[in-house]
Amino acid sequence: MEMTEAEVIVADVTTWFQDYHELIVEIGLKALFALLIFLIGTYVAGVVRRQTDKRLKSRGVDPAVSGFVAKIIQITIVGAVLVATLNEIGVETTSLVAVLGAAGLAIGLALKDSLSNFSSGVMIIVLKPFRSGDFIEASGIVGVVKTIELFSTKLVTPDNKVIILPNSTVYASEITNYSALPTRRVDIVVGISYESDMRDAKSVIMTALKANDFVLNEPEPVVAVSELADSSVNLVVRPWVNTADYWMARFAIIEDVKRALDDNDITIPFPQMDVHFDKG
Repeated sequence: MEMTEAEVIVADVTTWFQDYHELIVEIGLKALFALLIFLIGTYVAGVVRRQTDKRLKSRGVDPAVSGFVAKIIQITIVGAVLVATLNEIGVETTSLVAVLGAAGLAIGLALKDSLSNFSSGVMIIVLKPFRSGDFIEASGIVGVVKTIELFSTKLVTPDNKVIILPNSTVYASEITNYSALPTRRVDIVVGISYESDMRDAKSVIMTALKANDFVLNEPEPVVAVSELADSSVNLVVRPWVNTADYWMARFAIIEDVKRALDDNDITIPFPQMDVHFDKG
């Protein structure tokens, strides 16, 4: 009895499946194992990253450093998982590594700026010119360090703007860390009129400083004559305060000094110029 076209197709498919079913099962199992390796490996990498970050922070490591190290570990584990996944599905990883090495060289040349940012990030982590939470100035930007990431450093400015700087720019620039030491000196210049008594002015200002709660007793504040200017005798006022209180202390000190001078009738002069006319 002659078979129909549909029966012929079914018979061909059945024969093909019987010939290759072992191969299909083998490929399916390899694909399944490879998928399991990838999913489990990436999950483990995430867990290791979180646990590493948590353990480092619990030991007092700077949050920016702990996050950076944990991210590097995660990337390393994911890379190993990818190699194991490819090996499971039959890809020759030895030759693949050689190809990736050559490709990595080409990519490295193309992405030299990114690699420079990465290496600068490593140097920042190792040398620790600043930590997360420090108030710094770098590349002309002033702000609090929020995070140090693989390729960039994130700062939050005093007016609550987020500035993201490339690590290479930060590391290559002059860095001022205002939070590195526990105390800071407030530098203020106060001008008094030439008619006012300098000794009285210095005494009044010193009394105001010692009455201010922000001013530290040690080191002792300094009030001294710094310049005989065109319209005023300039006094430098240099008290020491805790670093965390710097700006509030500065504002309070300026206000207290002004009040003290006003209360003692010591004049802060305006710039003046005498003009003489020749009648001739």
